[in-house]
Amino acid sequence: MGDLGLGFGYLVQGQRWVARHGKQFGVGLIPGLITLVLYAAALTALALWGADFVTWATPFADSWDDPWLGLFRGFLTVVLFALALLLAVVTFTAVTLLIGQPFYENLSEKVDRDVSPDGTAPESGLPLWRELLISARDSLRIVVRAAVWGVLLFGLGFIPFVGQTVVPVIGFLVTGFFLTEELTAVAMQRRRVELRERLTLLRSRKTLIWGFGTPLGVAFLVPFVAVFLMPGAVAGATLMARDLLGEQTGEAEDEGQVQDDSVTR
Repeated sequence: MGDLGLGFGYLVQGQRWVARHGKQFGVGLIPGLITLVLYAAALTALALWGADFVTWATPFADSWDDPWLGLFRGFLTVVLFALALLLAVVTFTAVTLLIGQPFYENLSEKVDRDVSPDGTAPESGLPLWRELLISARDSLRIVVRAAVWGVLLFGLGFIPFVGQTVVPVIGFLVTGFFLTEELTAVAMQRRRVELRERLTLLRSRKTLIWGFGTPLGVAFLVPFVAVFLMPGAVAGATLMARDLLGEQTGEAEDEGQVQDDSVTR
């Protein structure tokens, strides 16, 4: 339970950091709001025309008798929307980070300087267009991995009892892992840590990652919550990235920040 609590602690500490830096929090809401509008429009369209899409995609069921026809297509419509919602949660962070890349880079650097013993922050030395290209490439790779997991969990969801109990829990753990990868990538890309190495680091501390990302993934299911948590999530992920990379952290400026003995272990 130690790493689980520590992971959640980083999430809380990140929110406290942006609460003390109001300007960072205010500007950080803009990318999330843009992404939220786009996703809300897509999900609304799916809710309105999802049933029509299912009807079009299942012509073989046209001759079925009621109530089986209605039950079958109604079930598929619900599953389609649930799968879209899961993908929205997983990809929301990637899209928001891509839209707000310059701001979140700046926020992460400020957190690094704030907690670094010498007051400095690592820099990638790459031009902005190159950083955006790398971020988009890595985000696409993560989305593909998340989609594969989504399809697998969708299939397992048909198993009686297991599909209604174990599978949703696994789904939240998977979502939390990929959310954390996207968020820690902001700090790790500045350190020139490649995607494969990042995934290895995260897998080596799964309970830490789940403690941070799983509660965040659950919170992201609530409308507007993701927008308000994103700046703090980036700040907390930067603190956690320092832990994963074994970097020393100076004495916290306030009670809520990470202490030396908790991050250097």
